[in-house]
Amino acid sequence: MLEGPYPRPRRLRRTPAMRRLVRETSLAPADFILPLFVTHGDTGPIPTMPGISRLDVKGCVQEAREAAALGIAGVLLFGIPTRKDAEASGAVDPHGPVAQAIAAVKEEVPGLVVITDVCLCSYTDHGHCGVLDGHTISNDATLPRLARMATMHAAAGADIVAPSGMMDRMVVAIRSGLDEGGFEDVAVLSYSAKYASAFYGPFRDAASGAPQFGNRKTYQMDPANVREALREVALDVQEGADMIMVKPALACLDVICRVRAQVPDMPLWAYNVSGEYAMVKAAAQLGLADEKSAVLEVLTSIKRAGADRIITYHAIEAASWLGA
Repeated sequence: MLEGPYPRPRRLRRTPAMRRLVRETSLAPADFILPLFVTHGDTGPIPTMPGISRLDVKGCVQEAREAAALGIAGVLLFGIPTRKDAEASGAVDPHGPVAQAIAAVKEEVPGLVVITDVCLCSYTDHGHCGVLDGHTISNDATLPRLARMATMHAAAGADIVAPSGMMDRMVVAIRSGLDEGGFEDVAVLSYSAKYASAFYGPFRDAASGAPQFGNRKTYQMDPANVREALREVALDVQEGADMIMVKPALACLDVICRVRAQVPDMPLWAYNVSGEYAMVKAAAQLGLADEKSAVLEVLTSIKRAGADRIITYHAIEAASWLGA
């Protein structure tokens, strides 16, 4: 028999009420951002992303209204054009699906934050995130197109623009374009540490945006590197980013933690990407995991690592569970 005081951590796990009392990390619907795919073309379910669909503008507004009713903080819009070309001309079309969806959501759900993805990959016929020079992605030739795209989104009413192409100096180019266009109040959320991940496959199906040659490893980051991520974050902060992001989330919990320590006062977001979403869905469908428990555990781990907000396709169902 042990003598004297003996620590018993299990005392604080004895009942659900006790566990709630000492819980260190809590989720709320306001922690989530819902990604939406909007198009003027074919709508309907995305086979590799169960429960997620391509939407027209009306459907986008309906999803946004449901998200707001559940307390979700915002939506992130991705455009799928009906026509693609080498110059990504659809990315700067003021009559395109993203511009129309921004205006419609802001009118119908004014309290919801509207964020737009600023990248060319969904709009190019070659599927890369920038303008080509032969088979090379031209970094500097891409920057004016990104700035013009961001300014068009701001003119339509976007609250935040989110450059995701991992072009060097994309933040300063977009910030300068916004300021020159009179959109000083529009914030920039930079995909500062975006890795060349295997978990993007379902998204590329959704947006029909897979590269037609090569891959994106010359501009997206090597998953083996974390010090490089810290450098990318420091550069984006220096260039004027208002918020920063790590992508993917579940595969990069250590990166989120390191970035949080480097910039403790900066809003930090993480993207729980399509492959991570589909992986949990598949496990649940096969009876290998309880879906609700798995989803909430994944999202809790991302927040525990240091993310302030989580972009996730689970947003609607997770918010519903948390509000039950």
